[in-house]
Amino acid sequence: DTFSYVIVGAGSAGCVLANRLTEEAHSTVKLLEAGPKDTLLNSKRLLWKIHMPAALTYNLCDEKYNWYYHTTPQKHMDNRIMYWPRGRVWGGSSSLNAMVYIRGHAEDYNRWSKEGAVGWGYEFCLPYFKKAQTHELGADLYRGGNGPLHVSRGKTKNPLHYAFLDAAQQAGYAFTDDMNGFQQEGFGWMDMTIYKGQRWSTASAYLHPALSRPNLSAEDGTLVTKVLFEGTKAVGVEYVKNGEKKKVFASKEVILSGGAINSPQLLMLSGVGNSDDLKKLGIPVVCHLPGVGQNLQDHLELYVQQECTQPVTLYNSQKPLQMIKIGLEWLWKFTGSGATAHLETGGFIRSQPGVSHPDIQFHFLPSQVIDHGRVPSQREAYQVHIGPMRSTSIGWLKLKSTDPREHPILEPNYLSAERDMWEFRQCVKLAREIFAQEAFDKFRGPEIQPGRHVQTDGEIDAFVRQKADSAYHPSCTCKMGQSSDPNAVVDPQTRVIGTENLRVVDASVMPSIVSGNLNAPTIMIAEKAADIIKGLPSLQEKNVPVYKPKTLETQR
Repeated sequence: DTFSYVIVGAGSAGCVLANRLTEEAHSTVKLLEAGPKDTLLNSKRLLWKIHMPAALTYNLCDEKYNWYYHTTPQKHMDNRIMYWPRGRVWGGSSSLNAMVYIRGHAEDYNRWSKEGAVGWGYEFCLPYFKKAQTHELGADLYRGGNGPLHVSRGKTKNPLHYAFLDAAQQAGYAFTDDMNGFQQEGFGWMDMTIYKGQRWSTASAYLHPALSRPNLSAEDGTLVTKVLFEGTKAVGVEYVKNGEKKKVFASKEVILSGGAINSPQLLMLSGVGNSDDLKKLGIPVVCHLPGVGQNLQDHLELYVQQECTQPVTLYNSQKPLQMIKIGLEWLWKFTGSGATAHLETGGFIRSQPGVSHPDIQFHFLPSQVIDHGRVPSQREAYQVHIGPMRSTSIGWLKLKSTDPREHPILEPNYLSAERDMWEFRQCVKLAREIFAQEAFDKFRGPEIQPGRHVQTDGEIDAFVRQKADSAYHPSCTCKMGQSSDPNAVVDPQTRVIGTENLRVVDASVMPSIVSGNLNAPTIMIAEKAADIIKGLPSLQEKNVPVYKPKTLETQR
């Protein structure tokens, strides 16, 4: 049982690596995933919960496909325990997410480079975003035209999306025709990882096309419990399948792609982490690396909700008979209301003059979401998901015990910085301003959330503490940087510092969180890492223009 590479985690990064590394016929790959497969008998219809875009809230609340994590009580948020769904299935969180394809801003990647991730500036990352992608609108300077990941735009033509875009412009914001292209700033139609009416996860895009290759072996229902070392050299992993303990060995490398929670957890279980913490749990120390599990970053968001005076929201679609009708159309033709997640418009703005690039994100939805979708919509309503992009509150995660099945302690430390609270106040005020524009006059009923009674800064702050929730973007817990950085876990080649033949490739290696959703950047990281692992020079595109507002210092 020896392969060239053993990859732990068949998620947004692991599926990409499994495909790219098996392009070389002489390399063999073993891909191990704790969760189930994402298809049955090669049929997506049988596992419709995953593959029907509109069914996404079912996955977010289903332990079959989900690690179902929870944080510690958040002391700056009324001691609330926050729910963190993470993918535990082929495709990982790309099989659970809202399918929004957002890359972040060029300056996020230039910042990475300054933070020690040399070679990860925008000019080195853009070509890998393009390599991954086939955009339905065709290739250009920013879009890919022949990659495995199909990206599309919304097809529903709901009048509320048009009202939202018109209202944003009436409030003084620009329209952008591609927030992943030249100009992120402004409002427009969002890109989505949906293809022919179906969720296009990394399992669909990368893993399934590669499964017929004789040099790829992919498992499900396989919990990796430990990386096996000889000294500081990783030689394989130990795992449990069907209650049986097994080992598999890697002649070249072990690659952890478990995500921002599982990868640091597995490193610590294997003796790589803060030696004081490991010794307390009786774990033999392989390498003292105090940054493992530190630097935890996430996006927090809240929903500003408005009652709608016309029956154009998704409220009726959520009634049993309508749901059956929508489901049957999707099962038959992959079309209709089931073929979208309905998050089709959005935008990025700056919270104040002098902020270099957008730090607030909007997703608009012609519906009402309550408790992660676990409670059905109560009325005709629409909402905007809104939150700061670069919060200054930083958290951590640590092992609770040496049991690999026990979830680690997750401490995101939300809203511990005063700046974050100020940004949330801006979020509420600016969302209200957009909803108050003339474009919404014919739809606008009373405000549901926060509600008219919430007006002062103190009242808004209390609302934020009670209602803000994770946008499901944990990251940065195995920070990429220079070996001189005491918090760095991997070097710019994604190799775990102080060890041999061990890498981490997933959202945990981000030095800092990007300004947008994390699935697209995670796929890019894996595409770029695959070239590094193969020993290929990095792709590079110099001097690609990026929008800068002329009134940056004077206007928001």
